[in-house]
Amino acid sequence: MRVILIDDEPLILAYFEKLLKKIGGIDIIGTYINPYEALKMIQQDAPDIIFLDIEMPETNGLELAETIQSKWSHIKIVFVTAHSEYAVKAFDLNAVDYLLKPVQLDRLSKTIDRLKKDLRKSIFEITNYDKVCCFRSLHFKRTEVINVRWRTLKAKELFAFLLQYHGKPVSKSMLLDMFWSNTDLEKGMAHLYTTIYQIRKMLRDINFHIEITSLDNNYVLNLKGVTLDIKEWEQKMELLPPISKDTLLQQTQTLELYQGNYLEEEGYLWAESERERLRNLWLSHAKKVTEFLISNEQITVAISICQRMQELFPHVEAHYFVLMQLYDKLGDWASVEYQYKSLKKMCVQEYGVNPDPNIQAWYEERKNIYSN
Repeated sequence: MRVILIDDEPLILAYFEKLLKKIGGIDIIGTYINPYEALKMIQQDAPDIIFLDIEMPETNGLELAETIQSKWSHIKIVFVTAHSEYAVKAFDLNAVDYLLKPVQLDRLSKTIDRLKKDLRKSIFEITNYDKVCCFRSLHFKRTEVINVRWRTLKAKELFAFLLQYHGKPVSKSMLLDMFWSNTDLEKGMAHLYTTIYQIRKMLRDINFHIEITSLDNNYVLNLKGVTLDIKEWEQKMELLPPISKDTLLQQTQTLELYQGNYLEEEGYLWAESERERLRNLWLSHAKKVTEFLISNEQITVAISICQRMQELFPHVEAHYFVLMQLYDKLGDWASVEYQYKSLKKMCVQEYGVNPDPNIQAWYEERKNIYSN
């Protein structure tokens, strides 16, 4: 574990170095009074850990940490200070720990043990199978679904919101307006910092290496190699070849990866436009595949896709009518009748009207044929 120490007081640096040597297993690659000299060293040979003082004459340690994290997000930072009032802001910057001077050996040993454990996890644990899922509901998977304990529902929703804009800066003022609009600024900021800390802790607990970085009054969520199911699906959709008999299996398999509407069970109003965009992307391609299947007399497969259309868009008359026509092609009158009755029930309950007259006329005509 490679470490550098930054503090404007030489005696404190010497004392801290002595404590770390007592603990052992640590490679101290530099001690710096001047933070700008430390930055030059980090550019040349980035350490694993930085122990950083907060109050220094040349610069504020919190600002220095923000600069470091914006360029080298993998470096872990531990703040060392004589002042406890910086703790909330320090953890907002994703600090690993916050040590108060004079640092005691036992307290420092606990910090080092945790840092070594985190480093071992990041090196040896396979994370290729880590996935955040947003189809239907927000959940985490690593071979199977992980049981996540959210501290609050607001923490879950805030994570989902940052996830939707992953890789892009989201202003803290926007988050305050969305989640704490009825709270004064000081309390709102405290709630925001606390909630971000809770999210980061949850991600550490399940060992997902997703990062939330604070920079220039914004937060940026970086997936760091973790797969996002909706992003993965959309990329596969973009890479699909033209529909043909040879590519039909690939087409239907990609449609099946759409496991349900985006964050449907969470009911977040801010997610509605993204939910509609993804749903319409699926529907547009599903219609094209269905048309191809029908033209090639693959009625059974076409029915299965149309059933998914109906499930995702239950208030669209056309989906019932297409299924009625497909079942009619198979000579399955019981299913035709079931679809018509379901359509009629939906129209009355949702719109207070009967089905389209053209659909009614088609149904009555086919009913007479089957009766005779």
